[in-house]
Parts: sequence; structure tokens; C-alpha cells
Amino acid sequence: MKIWKSWFLLLVILLVSIGISTAASLGLSKSTDEAYVTLLYGDEFLLGVRVLGRSIRDTGSKKDMVVLVSDGVSDYAKKLLKADGWLVEKISLLVNPNQVRPKRFWGVYTKLKIFNMTNYKKVVYLDADTIVVKSVEDLFKCGKFCANLKHSERLNSGVMVVEPSEKVFNDMMSKVTTLPSYTGGDQGFLNSYYSDFPNAHVFEPNIPLEVVKSKPVPEMQRLSTLYNADVGLYMLANKWMVDENELCVIHYTLGPLKPWDWWTSWLLKPVDVWQNVREQLADTLPGTRGGRNPNDELVVKFLFFMPLFTVLFCCYRSSLQIRDHFGSFCRSSFCDHIRHLSYTVRSNGTLAYNGVSSSSSINSNHQFSTAMQSKVPVYLGGISVVVCFIAAAVSIGFALAIVPRQVMPWTGLLLMYEWTFTIFFALFGAFLHFTYRWGKTVAVPVGLYSSDPESLDYDSGKGHQRQASSCDIATWYYGLGMAFLAVAAPSLPFLFGITALFPRLGFMVAGGLVLASFMTYAAEHLALRSFSRGLEDRDTTRPRSMCFLC
Repeated sequence: MKIWKSWFLLLVILLVSIGISTAASLGLSKSTDEAYVTLLYGDEFLLGVRVLGRSIRDTGSKKDMVVLVSDGVSDYAKKLLKADGWLVEKISLLVNPNQVRPKRFWGVYTKLKIFNMTNYKKVVYLDADTIVVKSVEDLFKCGKFCANLKHSERLNSGVMVVEPSEKVFNDMMSKVTTLPSYTGGDQGFLNSYYSDFPNAHVFEPNIPLEVVKSKPVPEMQRLSTLYNADVGLYMLANKWMVDENELCVIHYTLGPLKPWDWWTSWLLKPVDVWQNVREQLADTLPGTRGGRNPNDELVVKFLFFMPLFTVLFCCYRSSLQIRDHFGSFCRSSFCDHIRHLSYTVRSNGTLAYNGVSSSSSINSNHQFSTAMQSKVPVYLGGISVVVCFIAAAVSIGFALAIVPRQVMPWTGLLLMYEWTFTIFFALFGAFLHFTYRWGKTVAVPVGLYSSDPESLDYDSGKGHQRQASSCDIATWYYGLGMAFLAVAAPSLPFLFGITALFPRLGFMVAGGLVLASFMTYAAEHLALRSFSRGLEDRDTTRPRSMCFLC
């Protein structure tokens, strides 16, 4: 009998040890009766969960942190979360029964599963786009269900305190198809399920524990705004509507402006708090310090150096063309130089000759200029402006598409400018080159030229000298001007110390209008200039060839 008892005890110990090791390997080794919980449907919000976990630990909390992950989360993300200290629990998605709903709400009813986490006595649920800035351990004193009441007397499900209950969860599952949801998601359903929530009492964390235990546990309690500070409210007034020093949780509720998107930092001041916590993330897996993604790092390096190599290559080609042009000019025949010198000496001769020559030259140049202007299409300036703005829109859209969303703000801004400028100058430069080639195909009648071959040759020489020496200075002038205004336009709010969203956007719009005006003028001028240069290059080569034939 004793032998059987010993074997039975040994078997129990073995089964328990296997269960513990299995739970540990799955990341489910529960160590406390209370936990912080969040949800992750895909890798897009992974960085948000990492920063949330770091912010919780920064408050000194030792409670469990549980992340419920769906099939859309990669194995790498799960491994990284475990390394950060999260307990990873895989769950299946609950189907959203609402036919009319936003696409992003397809799996949000899964949030209701936190009501079935009966292995914990109390859980504090936090959305992945929240951050804890002050200890919220007092929330575990809250009643059976607690949430924050937002505008229109609606509860917000981004921060909730839940006492898990299998009975409550099953009751919810039986009503998901019958109770309406004003949002088409879990938040609307919870507002219908807890229809009397606006009448709930406000949770007061400073009440003595003895008093709390002497009263029945309330079914519902309302949380103060301190536990769910909406960034949208800050945006309207450029300040928190509560004491900023007492804030506990900041909730980044603005849909397209999540704190991990690099451009959000340049629009919303409260994102600085989130970014500061992100920078403190440890290197729990290689290449993950500061919230970095090892794959994005390779992309960032490529995106950074590619435009630089392109600019250097263009400058190198330009220098070769200039050198070849000067070389060809210097290698011109000695007779051409003698003829040019002879013409210069004779033009400085007697007054009568000089006057006749000047008059003839002026008349010829005037006819030549008038002829060229008549060849320029009247609609060329308008076409150039349209092409310029289309090129700008395509450049901005392409740059936004290729720059990784979750890089650091300064990195994202630098890459954005690099690629926008590179693509814009490539596209609009190609259009100007096309305009130049177009101008070269248009010929001016030969009879408009002076009959003096030497004068023609001299004017041609001047044209070549001007082209070589200018080296497209006007193009560089307008290009650098547009680049400067493109940098200055979004920088105006920061130069004036403006932090409110709407005034900041107003300054950006004002700067954008100035940029658009300059771009309009520059685009029209550059197109006309490119076309005229094409005419000059086409028409100056013809007299030179005639002179050589003579």
C-alpha cells in the first residue's frame, strides 16, 4: 500500500512539474492574482505594446503583464514580447456580428475575452495605444467593472478594470448578436451591455481599505479622466483639462496619428512622452534597442544612401559635361581664335564703322529674339506648372510609401525630405529636358540671321560661352529656393514655439501657400527658359556650320 502511495505521489509531482514547464514555455507562468492586460492583433501595434510594458515597469509595478495575441501576430513578435517580460497568451478571434462596421473593427469583439480571464482576480486592461505615466496600482481597488466616461455619455473601452467572471462572459456571448453597437465594435456593445453606466459612481482610490471592505463591491464605477487622458482633448485646447502632474494614463485616440508613426511627433506635442519611453527600451533581442526593427534598419540605410549616391552621380556627370564643353571650346581651331580676335579689333575701329556695326547687330539680335519668342508655345507655362505640382504630389506620396512608419521622428523626416527632393527633381528635371529637346526641334528661318558670317560666329561663340559659364545657375537657384521653402514651411511652428495642433497646421498651410506660389513662378520660368535654350542651341549651331563651309 505504501508503495502505491509513493508511486501516486511521484506521478502527481511529475504531472505538476510538466504542467509548470509547459506553462512557462508558453509564456503563461502566472505569478500574481492581478495583471495588466492588452491585446495584439498584428505586428503593426507591436511597438505600442512594448512601450506600454516599459511604461508599466517604470512605475515600479511587479504585477503580471499579459498580452493576448491572435493568429496575425508573428513568431518573432511573440518572442520579442516574452523577452520584454510579457506573458504571451494565444487566443482565437471572436467574429464581429455587425455587418455595417469599419474594416479595422473586424476582430475587436475579441476584447470581450478579458472578462473570461478567471485565472486572475482582477485585471486592468489597457489598449496598445496607451502609455502609463504614473502608477495605476490603485485601479486594482476598483469594482467589478470600471471605465472612463467620455463625450456623449459613452464609456471608452481603451482603459478598463474587470473582475473576470465566466458567468458574465457567457452572458455577453449570448447577447452579442442582439445588443446594438453604435460604433460597430466592442465599445458600442459594452455601452449597450452596461446601459446604466453613466449613473455609476466615480471611483475614489483614496478611500481607506477598511471602508472599501465594509461595503458591497460595486457592479460599476466610473474612472476619472486622469486614468484615460484623451489626446484629442489636449488637441483642442493645447493643454490637459486636468492637472497634468496628476495624469496616470495617456490615450492616443486619434485614428491616423498613432505615436509610433514618425510624422505624429511633428504634429502632436504629447507624443514626446511616448517617444521618451520608447528610447529607453532595452535590447532584449539583437537590434531592438530604442524600439528599432532590425529589418527596418537595413531599409533605412539603403534609403539614406541611395539619394546621396544619385546626387553625386549627377554632379559627376555634370562636371564631365562642363569639362568636355570647355575642352571642346579650347580645342577649337587657331583660325577661329584669330578670326574672333580680328573681329574684336575691327569693332573697336572708327566711330562710323562701330556705329553701323552696332546698329546692324542690335537689329539682328532684336529680330532673332523676336523670332525665338514667337516660337515659344503660349501654353508651355501652364503645362509646366501642372507638371510641377503633379511631380510634387507623386514625390511626396512615394516617399511616404517607402519610408518605414515606425522609425524615429528625425530619421523619418530626413528620409522624407531626401526622397521627396530626389524624386521631384528627377521628374521635373526630365520634363525640363524634354522641353529643351522640344525647343531644339523648332527652327528659326535662316533669313533672320545677319549676313556677316563673322558676326554670326562671334554671337555663336558668346552663346557657347554663356551656356558653359552659367552651368544652369537659374535651375540651381530655383531648385534650392524650392528646397529651402519646403523645409521652412513645416518648420515655422517650431521656430515660433507653437505647440497647438490647429495653429501649427495654420502656419504650415501659410508656408505651403508661399511655397506653392514660388513653385508656380519657378516652374513657368524654367520651362520657358529650357525651351529658349533649346532654340538658341539649335540656331547657334547652324551659322557656325555655314561659316565652316565658307
